[in-house]
Amino acid sequence: MKFLLAAVNAKYIHSNLAIYSLKAYAEEQRKNSPDSKPWRVELGEYTINQNTAEILGDIYKRKPDAIGFSCYIWNMDTVERIVSLLHKIMPDTPVWLGGPEVSHEAELWLARLPGVRGIMIGEGEETFSELLDYYEGKGESLAQIGGLCYREADGARTGPAAGYGQQTGHIIESAARVEDMEEGGTHIRRTADRPPLEMSRIPFPYQGIFRRDAAADSERTEPPERVESSEKLKQNSFAHKIIYYESSRGCPFSCSYCLSSLDKKLRFRDLALVKEELQVFLDAKVVQVKFIDRTFNCRKSHAMAIWSYLAEHDNGVTNFHFEIAADLLDEDMLAVLSAMRPGLVQLEIGVQTTCGEALAAVGRKTDLQRIREMVGRVSSFHNIHQHLDLIAGLPMEGYGRFARSFDDVYAMGPDQLQLGFLKVLRGSAMREQASRYGLVYDDRPPYEVLFTDWLSYEELLRLKQIEELVETYYNSGQFKLTLKAMGHRFASPFAMFEEMAEYFAASGYFGLNPDREARYGRILSFLGERCPEYREVDRQLLTWDFYLRENAKKRPGFALDQLPWKERISCFFAEENKTDRYFPHYKGLSCRQLIHNVHLEAYTWDIPALAETGMVKERVMLVCYDYGMRDPLSYNSAVTIL
Repeated sequence: MKFLLAAVNAKYIHSNLAIYSLKAYAEEQRKNSPDSKPWRVELGEYTINQNTAEILGDIYKRKPDAIGFSCYIWNMDTVERIVSLLHKIMPDTPVWLGGPEVSHEAELWLARLPGVRGIMIGEGEETFSELLDYYEGKGESLAQIGGLCYREADGARTGPAAGYGQQTGHIIESAARVEDMEEGGTHIRRTADRPPLEMSRIPFPYQGIFRRDAAADSERTEPPERVESSEKLKQNSFAHKIIYYESSRGCPFSCSYCLSSLDKKLRFRDLALVKEELQVFLDAKVVQVKFIDRTFNCRKSHAMAIWSYLAEHDNGVTNFHFEIAADLLDEDMLAVLSAMRPGLVQLEIGVQTTCGEALAAVGRKTDLQRIREMVGRVSSFHNIHQHLDLIAGLPMEGYGRFARSFDDVYAMGPDQLQLGFLKVLRGSAMREQASRYGLVYDDRPPYEVLFTDWLSYEELLRLKQIEELVETYYNSGQFKLTLKAMGHRFASPFAMFEEMAEYFAASGYFGLNPDREARYGRILSFLGERCPEYREVDRQLLTWDFYLRENAKKRPGFALDQLPWKERISCFFAEENKTDRYFPHYKGLSCRQLIHNVHLEAYTWDIPALAETGMVKERVMLVCYDYGMRDPLSYNSAVTIL
């Protein structure tokens, strides 16, 4: 017997922690239950970019006896389509849903999706394990399982073979635990909610994913049987994916737009378990582990223990991502963070808005001045990537006030500025308050706001364009000096991106997917119209940014002609090959090999001064870009001015 847990992820590099956790918990329970029948839990991971027919075909070929889908706002349209097709080609195979998208208004989802047998509500580990018991014949009725909303047609049998294609027999009811509603002759029933699960009861979700490496084990101080360790991932789907991990559940805050605020019971995984499991990732040298804890540093002792462990056991490769509240950082936490290897951790900080009225309207309590101070302190360490979030469309914040929030966060100098849009999620307090604030939103996932009493649809469209430009030109990190220099010519950062958006829209640039050089060409075109007196300077400014990141074989068309400096550049490489004065780390390489790792570019303007002060000064300089010595955070090459 086989139960297939299916996940449709947003991207190939993503994985789905939920289905791994459900599988691990169920298998652990069966390990301790000798009378359990041999139900096999199988996992299937797909993406929303795959052809629906391809996903459907894979599920069909696996021949599962029951199927479960993990549902989120980003995949619900795809899941709905697959479920409707499965109902046609596999009508006797029970289909179950779970996840945050269907845990709220579950009865409406069942009424909408006739091909679904039921929904697992909230945390699913125990519910799924008991659902397997039911299909194994150890439970007489679904009504005995907490955390379910399911359909049973009148006269449906309750035994393990009951799907929804052939239903006969007698319903066993438990009135004390089941609420009924009628839907065209079919009972839709909801059982009692489950209490929050103790985090340490959940087995390590990735048990068995890693292969033991004898050499790695010999270097460990703790007994090798405690964890599975390796130097490499198995040849499986995790080889090039982000690995998700959680050390806590629940959130101490009450933001009305967020479903995490509904879970007020904070629970933390035992630190001894966390350290063992993190060592698995460290031994395997995975690329990135992303903690999905809603506010990782809400308990100081927990955060400090984990950060200290990572700092002490750093493998020089793995990056760990944390979502934190910056205003909860203190001197002890900063001391640990400041000593970390560049790139060991990255921080995501949800500022959301700097408008006090908007913060009050959504029930968010935060110290904005403290956030500014802490972001600045972390930036001064030059070892941690910081990702700051903004939400457009919040109650009480119109277009002009959002522009101020944007400028406030931009001034903090984050490595990435995520401009998101309010999502009026099912089950959130914000959805209940939508009419109060005049929130009009899309009825389909992801339920993004269309307009509010403060923000018009036309203004929202303009913000969408600005979002695209911020993603392309700021978050890419490829235009840092150019944007810094541009900042001296505009009234504010928001005004700069607003003018860019107007120009790009008029030029028909939006909706296209330009190549690397075209992105530089478009901003040069914009600057040429906006600031024509700087055109020659801006060509060199963009050239600096281009070579700072790109070890390109082909010169960009906007770059300065290097012919007058050709002989000087050739002499430099010949001399450096003999003396190793500037690049001793390339000692022993031939001149050709050195040129492959280093690019030399001539400029006639002082580009660094232009970026810092906005002042245009003539200065002839030769600049070396060393691509073998890249910054681990920005990936920019090392720069030497000759």
